Amino acid sequence: MTVSKRGLAILILTAAALSAANQKKLPKAGGINFFSKEQDVQMGKEYAQQVEQQLTVVANPELTAFIGKIGKRLVEKGQLDPAYPYSFKVVSEPSINAFALPGGPMFVHTGLIKAADNEAQIAGVLAHELSHVVLRHGTNQASKAQLIQIPAMIGGMMAGGSLAGSLAQIGIGLGANSVLLKFSRSAESDADLLGAHIMAKAGYNPIEMARFFEKLEAEMGSSGNSKLLQFLSDHPNPGNRVKAIEDQLPYMARGPFNAQEGELKRMQGIVDKLPAPQKKRPGQGSGSPAPATAPKPMGVPVSSNMKPLQGAGFAIDYPDNWTVNNGQNSTVIAPKEGLVQNAIGYGVIVSVAKSRSGQVNLANDTRALLQQMAQQNPGMKVVEQPQQIVLGGSQALVTKLASESPYANTRETDVVITVDRGNALFYMIFVAPEPDYQQLEQVYQQMARSVRFQ
Repeated sequence: MTVSKRGLAILILTAAALSAANQKKLPKAGGINFFSKEQDVQMGKEYAQQVEQQLTVVANPELTAFIGKIGKRLVEKGQLDPAYPYSFKVVSEPSINAFALPGGPMFVHTGLIKAADNEAQIAGVLAHELSHVVLRHGTNQASKAQLIQIPAMIGGMMAGGSLAGSLAQIGIGLGANSVLLKFSRSAESDADLLGAHIMAKAGYNPIEMARFFEKLEAEMGSSGNSKLLQFLSDHPNPGNRVKAIEDQLPYMARGPFNAQEGELKRMQGIVDKLPAPQKKRPGQGSGSPAPATAPKPMGVPVSSNMKPLQGAGFAIDYPDNWTVNNGQNSTVIAPKEGLVQNAIGYGVIVSVAKSRSGQVNLANDTRALLQQMAQQNPGMKVVEQPQQIVLGGSQALVTKLASESPYANTRETDVVITVDRGNALFYMIFVAPEPDYQQLEQVYQQMARSVRFQ
């Protein structure tokens, strides 16, 4: 059988096309996130202080330098976002784990160093955790967990106020199962992919990251080792990690994968000789204020004079005695009396969600938004099914919900208006305690009718 030059060219082009089709695009930070990068950094610094008050940071300069050099190599060679002041510390903790806080502070357990077969496996865990930082998974998780409260919290914060303290008041902290450190399988898959590319650029074999994860899973399955339980809980398996990374190796930086920042056996010997960590009371020195007792709802002043607000791609009129608080991806319009315990009790949240498919399907995207709200707000239910309206010349749906109010022993009415804006879902959430919603309904309707899109 002979193949013509033209046929050979077609075969080559076909093979190249199939190869390109298998290449996965590197993930980027996305999804709902009400925090700015600067707030990620502030949050990380505040939580890092809490961590250092609760865990024993290893003072051994050789061990600290070893982990720091690996981290620095990954950051520099991997060309990670310079907006974050990455830092790397070792904590005396026998469990096998490592975690990175929003904004870049990372803490590596001595148990992880002991469990690694080679330096590349340690680098793999660090690269995976660094990927969670640059992909902003922690603050994305927090934003989804408190879809209504966080925009109001950010908008109501005083300049220089504590983010960690404010988050504690709405139930987000660094305790067990913290949303800041618990990631979905999709987020784990993204961190695996980006982390593998970072490793390859830094001169480490990316397969070692997957091998280490799978080694721990095998050990957990055979022994039930409690030291592995938290690690595997924090890092749920998104699938066959080794195969997923092997499939992408042709698209990564080529070796040699021979990076070396120290002698692992020597580091493990240092870990063996460390003194036992001091026992610290959980939460000691956390500085997180206890939530105040929720007040009872009260009427809020509503001016009859309206003033315009120009937003990103939209304009809306609102009572001139209410305040506007802009977050990164949302705007909260509320009377100052309507912000309670850093949550919104009265007012309006305006935001935009990018359509996952690239083009809005109003019914499907509205359903997804409502499901997300219900998942993160136990007790929320639909009172009136979505009804079609036209808002600002665009197709829209209006849905009435009921949920728990930040006011004591009170239910809340939430009216959600979702608008088809092509590749994005524009939405507004009108909030008030059930006893007072009827009094505010007229002004809320006036605000909705005033919406203009550019």
